[in-house]
Amino acid sequence: MALQDEIQKKILEALPEATVTVSDPMCDNAHFEAVVIAKEFEGKSLIEQHQLVMNALKENFSTNLHALGLKTYAPGKTKKN
Repeated sequence: MALQDEIQKKILEALPEATVTVSDPMCDNAHFEAVVIAKEFEGKSLIEQHQLVMNALKENFSTNLHALGLKTYAPGKTKKN
């Protein structure tokens, strides 16, 4: 399984109803970006939202994941709102 797919899978295991998009903008299989929209983020600070995602990827960061740019939103609360 490609690391990009593994990242998405781990996030979805932690937040099963989330919408998750993971990209590899540098095409280096080391620096990824993720956008996660999840109802679990409602009422949580940005730090708490990021902790939910990063905790799901703890194992990957200790092995094969180097960097992850992360954007998190509660449903209906994208940067346009």
